[in-house]
Amino acid sequence: MSQIKDKIANLIERREKAALGGGQKRIDSQHAKGKFTARERINMLLDQGSFEEFDMFVEHRCVNFGMEKEHFAGDGVVTGYGTIDGRLVYVFAQDFTVFGGSLSKTMSEKICKVMDMAVRNGAPCIGINDSGGARIQEGIDSLAGYADIFQRNVMASGVIPQISAIFGPSAGGAVYSPALTDFVIMRKNASYMFLTGPKVVKTVTGEDVTQEQLGGAVMHTTKSGVSQFAVDTEEEGLSLIRELLSYLPQNNMEDAPLAVCGDPVDRLEDSLNSIVPDSPNKPYDMYEVIGAVVDHGKFLESQGGYAKNIITCFARFNGQSVGIIANQPKYMAGVLDINASRKAARFVRFCDSFNIPIVTFVDVPGFLPGTGQEYGGVITHGAKLLFAYCEATVPKVTVTLRKSYGGAYIVMSSKHIRGDINYAWPSAEIAVMGGSGAVEVLYAKEIAALEGEERAKFVAEKEAEYAEKFGNPYQAAARGYVDDVIEPRNTRFRIIRALQSLATKRLANPAKKHSNIPL
Repeated sequence: MSQIKDKIANLIERREKAALGGGQKRIDSQHAKGKFTARERINMLLDQGSFEEFDMFVEHRCVNFGMEKEHFAGDGVVTGYGTIDGRLVYVFAQDFTVFGGSLSKTMSEKICKVMDMAVRNGAPCIGINDSGGARIQEGIDSLAGYADIFQRNVMASGVIPQISAIFGPSAGGAVYSPALTDFVIMRKNASYMFLTGPKVVKTVTGEDVTQEQLGGAVMHTTKSGVSQFAVDTEEEGLSLIRELLSYLPQNNMEDAPLAVCGDPVDRLEDSLNSIVPDSPNKPYDMYEVIGAVVDHGKFLESQGGYAKNIITCFARFNGQSVGIIANQPKYMAGVLDINASRKAARFVRFCDSFNIPIVTFVDVPGFLPGTGQEYGGVITHGAKLLFAYCEATVPKVTVTLRKSYGGAYIVMSSKHIRGDINYAWPSAEIAVMGGSGAVEVLYAKEIAALEGEERAKFVAEKEAEYAEKFGNPYQAAARGYVDDVIEPRNTRFRIIRALQSLATKRLANPAKKHSNIPL
């Protein structure tokens, strides 16, 4: 009996030692930097007491550069599963207290194991990244470990939600795993992502740049679009993951979640009847429209700091989780450009992958003109958004509020690209182009022959004629391209009824290996 007691005591001792990772001194150093340890992060993320850890006693197998003399149980990553709001999730958290969280072959094997289990059991996978990169002492084995993870990221894409939290460094090849996941959350002034660091940049290009400028959270959420969210604290980031998951199904075989809703379905929002200005050139705030129609005015925006001319967010209508894409007339007049097209296309494809209905609010004057856009490939990038909407088979409800001109009309979930139910407000202008541009094209010779007041009077008259004929939704409605023209204050009710009618929608694309989206 004493032998068993001794073995149990030995087990408890080993577990206690493993739980310390790189030791108390390094834990204190982590805390001194304002950072939590891997296990602390997991315990803050998951429901209390739900975490089940795997591979606590795994150790590296490296015998180079004196590594055989130093071993830590767990080898720099904590892996396992637990629940968030009672729903199963798999998680791995890199432990910076062990060799700076650097990736070894055994660490990659631990990560790959939970990723495989997440796919097999149809549950989200969450990675918390805090790593110095590849473990140089292991050479090619470390690179092989990264590649094994990347392959699993790709195979899991569109099958289970994948979320990455960056709470420390993520450099070199390490950045590709987060980049392959669905959502990236970064902590301001404490995390960074880049392929080559400031020293290499200085050597190769001569640029002086800090880590924060090169790959910080603010840069990646405003300039590059690599990260969808920037947070001030780790607690905020972990809470955000919990909130984000509340809008998502467990996997691609489940429907989007339903929540209990106390917000009346038929709630009227009188403010919407007057929110669109009389002048077509005056802006208004699309956030106010979204807040007025969704359940309790609550929504979770993705990439809020990037390409502000388009809004992408999750919300609920009568408890039904939806993805919303909306042009923002308050920023760049809501025009579509390269960044807005990429941002919205990725969001549409995510929603379609996970059976989340798409609601689109349209007020778009067209695509942004100029050499900068054309040289940057706005045609290809705009085609991404078009492709995403065309390919999507989930329920799609579209509401046109004001402008919807030219190719941008087609792209923004029009009836022609399988929009299921398309509504328009009376203020909608659905046409090839705006009145002033159209008149310049249609009456170019007449305008050129006139001068001064005569020219101005003629142009004004023709613009008024054009507006009367095309500056409204009724020509599109007459052809069935708009299903109904609705009173703005009824928008919430009409969207909810539309989503209810589409709950049993069945639509499949032709069988194929995969599509060739214009990348």
